[in-house]
Amino acid sequence: MIKPKKIIVVGGNAAGPAAAAKAKRFNPEAEVLLFEAGSYISTGTCEMPYVLSGEIDDYKKIIFFSPEQFFKDKGVMVFINHKVESINRNDKKVIVKDIRKGNSLEFYYDKLILATGSIARKLEQFPPGLKNVYNLKNVQDLINILELMNKNSVKNAVIIGSGYIGLEAADALHSRGITVTILEKFQYPIPSSEIDIQHLTYELLKHNKISFYGNADTIKITTSGDYLRSINLDSRLLEFDIILNATGSIPNVNLANNCGLEIGSKGGIKVDSRLRTSCQDIYAAGDCIEVTNAVTNRPDYFPIATIAHDFGHIAGENAAGGNKRVEPVVKNLSVKIFNKFLIKVGLSSKEAREEKYLFSSVQEVVPNLIEVMPESDKVFGKINYERENKRILGATFFGGREVSGYGDLISAFIKTKHCASELSSINYNYTPPLSPMVNLLSILGRKIK
Repeated sequence: MIKPKKIIVVGGNAAGPAAAAKAKRFNPEAEVLLFEAGSYISTGTCEMPYVLSGEIDDYKKIIFFSPEQFFKDKGVMVFINHKVESINRNDKKVIVKDIRKGNSLEFYYDKLILATGSIARKLEQFPPGLKNVYNLKNVQDLINILELMNKNSVKNAVIIGSGYIGLEAADALHSRGITVTILEKFQYPIPSSEIDIQHLTYELLKHNKISFYGNADTIKITTSGDYLRSINLDSRLLEFDIILNATGSIPNVNLANNCGLEIGSKGGIKVDSRLRTSCQDIYAAGDCIEVTNAVTNRPDYFPIATIAHDFGHIAGENAAGGNKRVEPVVKNLSVKIFNKFLIKVGLSSKEAREEKYLFSSVQEVVPNLIEVMPESDKVFGKINYERENKRILGATFFGGREVSGYGDLISAFIKTKHCASELSSINYNYTPPLSPMVNLLSILGRKIK
């Protein structure tokens, strides 16, 4: 196979740098260029709420490479503040705008990798350009929020949306002494999760004095100049200093769409098992693509940093002349909500119903440690499994740090298609400060058995 001489990567967050670095390692003779529209590459997006809270004391700590350092360490030339505006598939070139200078440039490629990530959903009812309305999507968003908080006395915040980002942001702002209100268009927080988790999360928010308004899909706003000053929600007037949009994200497929690449049913770029798009010279990875769900074996959309990083490596190697394949993915998500952790693996009950599975569920609340230990607390666990063969479809856990291990073990069971009842046969470790006498997973396995 003739290895490409010039590889261009579009996007500089998780998948893009991983792809560029891997392409250069696999094919050192190739010229690898990376274009990023923003001012930073290789950033820790998932760490941003912890910079917002002050647990990470400097946003620069989540910028892992400068363009200069990336070139020195990886051999990849990086162009920040350069937006790829169009792709000419026939001539195999990209048109790039230098945002600072305003001029456009042409670059030719042998292989192209799209790692354009995702973009925040728009708040359609809010006019654009409001100075105190922010996303928390990238490092520049974070810097803008921190600057506002440092310049002004921010006492009240409203967060639109109660998914993972919304809850992390609520925790972060609350820890800084800011009064936080969450608006959610559904009745309870984390509407995509199990109803038990929605209720537990609601009680946790109430316990931490976070005001939560569900069914808040119709609101009226009041602006003053470039600022949003208040929200009228069913005759309740909410005044605030800052508002965060945490309504989720969608795949950024503008470039792919405009050059005629195939888009999948979930809205992401359609790729094959080698991460090649519908054009043989263009690959894609990260939050802009669809992946294969290991439970359903159908296309799905998982904007998860670890998957973006791993798939970036594979896209980079294949674009550089390799032949690696990606495997179906188990959705394994976690979030810290105040002093609790939520883990969601595979399909929720709602998703299992939507996929037409005949399934049953077991759940339990037990101590996470032996009860005589002073740190002992309750942990919730629920497993959804197919009735006929007892294959695990998904699980949810809510408790202390132990739930991370529960989620990973369930993820392994899903990937290897182990029978759910085998959870009762595992020899779990035990020591009083770390674990209970009878593990939660063992109890759930016995219920299934």
